[in-house]
Amino acid sequence: MSELILVAATGLAREVLAMVRGSGQYDVVGLLDDDNEMAGVTVDGAPVLGSIGDAPHYTHAFLLVCVAPSREREAVVARLASLGINESRYATAVDPSAHYPEGCRIGRGSILLQNVTLTAGVTLGAHVVAMPHVTFSYDDDVSDFATLAAGVSLGGGVRVGRGASLGLNSSVRERTSVGDYATIGIGAAVLSHVPDGETWAGVPAREVNHELIQHGRVH
Repeated sequence: MSELILVAATGLAREVLAMVRGSGQYDVVGLLDDDNEMAGVTVDGAPVLGSIGDAPHYTHAFLLVCVAPSREREAVVARLASLGINESRYATAVDPSAHYPEGCRIGRGSILLQNVTLTAGVTLGAHVVAMPHVTFSYDDDVSDFATLAAGVSLGGGVRVGRGASLGLNSSVRERTSVGDYATIGIGAAVLSHVPDGETWAGVPAREVNHELIQHGRVH
């Protein structure tokens, strides 16, 4: 069994730890985290071995970055790359309940939790995170570092950009795109193309005024 180190002692790391232990995919030898207070602590029985900067010392193990926010996950991967960690060092963790037929592709460093479904011809980039019960329909193409919260549903032929974040139970109509680093709110229904970097919410989804977000007036 291959050894695995989880990078960042987060809630997502706990979910991945439970998943891989239950499936026997990997032997999790520990975690790396930059919080000094985590040094020597155990997380659900797995020890915190050191800081993220210690990753190059563990040449025997695969790595998996367990940081849920897309931009933060990308920043950690970039930092690890500067330390000499290349893509071949990353594991891919897929729950046994996930469904992905032949012809679908899942990139290195990606995490698919319980009951994720890929129907046909789906492509997921590197370091994509799909929480429980996400549905990818035919020919969906999801770029690196995208994050899809629990219950997200994509119609066929959807394009999701690099580092995009889709909130709980949101949905995207077929043949629609969500731009790079765009954010889709909880329960939103996306019916038209979302430009790069914009935040959309509501049913149907529309661009959100950031001043309203700051004052808590978005529903």
